[in-house]
Amino acid sequence: MKTASIYQKSLRTPKEGSTLKKGSGNKKLGFVVSSKKWAGKRLYSLTLEERTTCPISCHHWEDCYGNNMPFAHRFTPHNIDLILEREIVTLLAKHKHGIVVRLHVLGDFFSVEYVNFWKEMLEKYPALCIFGYTGREPQSYIGNALNELNGERCVIRQSRNFAYDENSDWSFAAEESFEGNSFDCPEQTGKVKDCASCGLCWTTTKTVRFLTH
Repeated sequence: MKTASIYQKSLRTPKEGSTLKKGSGNKKLGFVVSSKKWAGKRLYSLTLEERTTCPISCHHWEDCYGNNMPFAHRFTPHNIDLILEREIVTLLAKHKHGIVVRLHVLGDFFSVEYVNFWKEMLEKYPALCIFGYTGREPQSYIGNALNELNGERCVIRQSRNFAYDENSDWSFAAEESFEGNSFDCPEQTGKVKDCASCGLCWTTTKTVRFLTH
């Protein structure tokens, strides 16, 4: 069984100025947020090493999205918090309306301490917002920490590898086979050009359904 990225040559050690990537470098993400909530902020993304930072219970452990991304730079998690805060400070000084960080293009929240790092960043920097998805079980230590992290400036959606519960406090991300109450990702269906111009993943608690990648 695979336990790390299959593209070890794409691994990078976190380095100040290179870890948070402009959303304009990813046609799906976009850069200038124009959706009503968080409008005017600039969108950046963080990519961690897949599997190494993910729960083994992930339903895409073997057919990970990262298997099709041989050229993506994946950052190892060691001491990444030290680099990230410096980058956040630099970017907030550059963008007066603030920034949104997409967590994680690949990888996942790998420890409670890492979740608490983002909690501290949100508390220290009011112009920072974050959103993303996680495969961590809602009742795990990391899942509980993420549940406490979610709020007006942080939206982390639970992946659909757990039983659907329409009464849950979590926001969910589902695969296209999901038949519950949901909306299809507007970027994938061509209704909007990118995430920055959509914003539904951080403005609604309704389940978003993605086409299988």
